Amino acid sequence: MPLPSGPLPDELLRQASATTLSHYAERAEAFRDGTWNHDVSQNIDALLRHIEGPAPYQVLDFGCGPGRDLRTFSKLGHTPTGLDGCAQFVEMARQASGCEVWQQNFLDLKLPAEHFDGVFANAVLFHIPSQQILGVLRQLSSALKPGGVLFSSNPRGNDEEGWNGDRYGVYYSWETWRGLLTQAGFVELEHYYRPEGLPRDQQPWLASVWRRS
Repeated sequence: MPLPSGPLPDELLRQASATTLSHYAERAEAFRDGTWNHDVSQNIDALLRHIEGPAPYQVLDFGCGPGRDLRTFSKLGHTPTGLDGCAQFVEMARQASGCEVWQQNFLDLKLPAEHFDGVFANAVLFHIPSQQILGVLRQLSSALKPGGVLFSSNPRGNDEEGWNGDRYGVYYSWETWRGLLTQAGFVELEHYYRPEGLPRDQQPWLASVWRRS
């Protein structure tokens, strides 16, 4: 279905969050096992190469899941902090990475101001209902140091929104996504489609990198 023309009722917003979190909670171990060996080094490199200033960097892994990428950032010498809404993922991530991991609902964030050099939002922001995404993006901007960098990767689409099974998602076009990030106070650094090396119709993921202006 297309993006809604008006605000969604609070009940639907709560349902979108709760049902999506339940989906991941019920499948936490299967999700970890099925995604642990996914190669997202292209995305991690895209974030890190745009961060200015000396390393190591403070990185927020937003929607960290079971902790795969927290381990990678740590091995690269940085100081990552994880954040996820799923309690099972938070515990898995703490055990797997040894990092600090916060359990927070994406619609009720409490982030420190100007704390992070980078935010890594890999395959997560599309779960936030469209009427809430601008507020979340502005909170992520506020959590970045001036000039800090946001990486995002979402399944691309033509501005559809709704349920995919029992997960809620928004599938933005590049034009709409770029407009939202610009409105939230970010400047585009680059964007690309994944997996790399395939024809566009076989690249379902849209990755983009942004600097807090």
